[in-house]
Amino acid sequence: MATLSVVFAVLAAVSNALGTVLQRRAALIVPQSDGFQLQLMWDLLRTPIWFFGILGVVFAAVFQGLALVTGPLAVVQPIFVLELPFALLISGLVFRKPMVRRGWLSVACIVVGLGTALAAASPSGGELQPPAALWLLALVCCGGMMVLLAGAALKRPVGRARAACLGTAAAIGYALTAALMKSATDTLDHGGVGAFFTAWQTYAFAAVGVCALFLLENAMQAGPLVASQPALTLGDALISLSLGVTLYSESVRAGWWLLPEIFGVGLVLLGVVGLSRLQSGTGVPAEGAQPESESGSSEASVDVSETA
Repeated sequence: MATLSVVFAVLAAVSNALGTVLQRRAALIVPQSDGFQLQLMWDLLRTPIWFFGILGVVFAAVFQGLALVTGPLAVVQPIFVLELPFALLISGLVFRKPMVRRGWLSVACIVVGLGTALAAASPSGGELQPPAALWLLALVCCGGMMVLLAGAALKRPVGRARAACLGTAAAIGYALTAALMKSATDTLDHGGVGAFFTAWQTYAFAAVGVCALFLLENAMQAGPLVASQPALTLGDALISLSLGVTLYSESVRAGWWLLPEIFGVGLVLLGVVGLSRLQSGTGVPAEGAQPESESGSSEASVDVSETA
């Protein structure tokens, strides 16, 4: 069951990475938005490539649901760290800019670090359905942080800082969505379709997921992919691990196992920082650069060439 959960989680990471890149491409085509405008979603709905991006997200949600049914939240969501290298690799193909040697080394650090950390932590156990009091605490804390980060983003101009704030807010939303989805899919597994559609978690994960998607669309338009994606990917993994331990009472190994766990996390961070330092020219001008035309239709590209 654990192996099956890992396979589904990896498939979800690949699908979500593909969806993210295509949505990013679509966000560069539509007119630039200064704030949280519903017009952005309307513009995206009229962009064909955005639908392919959403299709990737839909497949990712299906694979994620299957992974959460067969494994702990603390195992499934950290694997989504792989979404970052997958997204940048796919970006290289979509925008015809191959990954450089330094990028491949960073990808290797992420893969080895994630495997080491998960093998050492060996998350297991946990409750199938958390108590209502813990749900209330999780919803208040996660929802409050999403609001604060979104407010902080609105105070910043278009650029990396704004994209990072929105990416982190989206990460919290996706982690909470996964926690709610795990509860809902367990209800479906044990109670059937009727119980699934009468459980509040079903509608909660749909609502939170839509909010997270809206934040992600704004994050991708606010700055380059390497600004929002690390915050999104790492944030999702770390918050999901916290929710798995505190909300679902999942256990991780401690004692001397903390040494390889910390080493693995360090490798992941090293890899993410390495990928983040790769130059990006994904169509959103760097801070201080000349903006795109009003039509927002300039060609997007990803420059992953090595910096001096």
